[in-house]
Amino acid sequence: MKDNSHIFDGQFGLERETLRVDQNGRMAQTPHPFQDDHLARDFCENQLEIITPVCRSIEEMLSALKELDSKAREVLSMGGETLWLYSNPPHIDNEREIPVARFEGPLSSKKNYRQNLERRYGKRLMLYSGIHFNFSFSEAYLRELHETQFGEEDYAAFKTNFYFCLLKQVNRYSWLIVFLTAASPVCDASFFSHDKEGISFDGYASMRNSRIGYWNQFVPELNYTHLNAYTESVRRYIQKGVLFSASELYLPVRLKPRGENSLSSLVQNGADHIELRMFDLNPLEPLGIAQKDLEFAHLLLVYLTTLDDFTFTPEMQAAAIACHKSAARYDAAETLIDGVPVKDAANAVLNDMERYFAGNEKAAGIIAYEKEKLSGRRVCEIVKEKAEEIYCRGVSRHV
Repeated sequence: MKDNSHIFDGQFGLERETLRVDQNGRMAQTPHPFQDDHLARDFCENQLEIITPVCRSIEEMLSALKELDSKAREVLSMGGETLWLYSNPPHIDNEREIPVARFEGPLSSKKNYRQNLERRYGKRLMLYSGIHFNFSFSEAYLRELHETQFGEEDYAAFKTNFYFCLLKQVNRYSWLIVFLTAASPVCDASFFSHDKEGISFDGYASMRNSRIGYWNQFVPELNYTHLNAYTESVRRYIQKGVLFSASELYLPVRLKPRGENSLSSLVQNGADHIELRMFDLNPLEPLGIAQKDLEFAHLLLVYLTTLDDFTFTPEMQAAAIACHKSAARYDAAETLIDGVPVKDAANAVLNDMERYFAGNEKAAGIIAYEKEKLSGRRVCEIVKEKAEEIYCRGVSRHV
């Protein structure tokens, strides 16, 4: 492991999506009740996104999430509502129950964007809810790494290239987080057809990460030669009308600048942090996410920065997406990652991480926690076992 005292330092942030539901477990039909930048609308009016402030540790971030979650629940309870802490939505009679988020005034463009998404994808896919984990390495760590290994290279250029290389690696290994944290194996049958009801299982551990999840209607082929080439390849899809904007590029990881999240800002200001978008809401956890899963994601990001850079060809990009979708299948015995059984592929990465973090007791415990899922039961298996309880009682009650 790199001899750098700042290697585990950084800035952490979380965005958690949930649906507001009434006392009957049906999607709330009331207007968004919050006037708080940390309690925002997402795609639809009844989809709440909790956005934590930037924090200096995962513990601090989860504490902020807990505080915001409590605040939201207190306000909702006064109107007889609560939160649906599960990635797949509750029962749906028709799409009139899914009102597009009512952004107005200076923010009306957000409503127009969502209406465009509705026309292209329909409303039901927009109900998938999950967790986005944002992370940046500390400036002290990056500057020390720059000085010891890169010398004369411009620091700003080094930092952007550092994150850009990490972007490629996370795309290549996103399947691992999906396999280890998938937590949405069942759904209400009405999700597929308005005249159906009851619990449906279609062979997925995580529907939103699977082939029936929220993906573009094409497989993007992007230019990962360098950041400018990358942003230009995204712009070409926008110019062709295949994407409405860069926000419609639905890949499991995003590179973000400080401030305004746009391609021009990314080019002008460089990369500031990375966003992992593949986490399911875990209904077995009071806040929807296990601390150790986030700590593992942190370790994985550190580890991936140590791997050799590579040319991310269109063929490799397509293979990475295929592996991500495959890892969302429920039956691990039938799941292959680049031709290798998924548990063997996962074990190989975890073993290499153990070697890299050798001597760090906390890291060893976190990796051991994930390895136990390979021989024991994964979260998706426990959730499937509790499916009746989850859908009858409502996942907002900690199961």
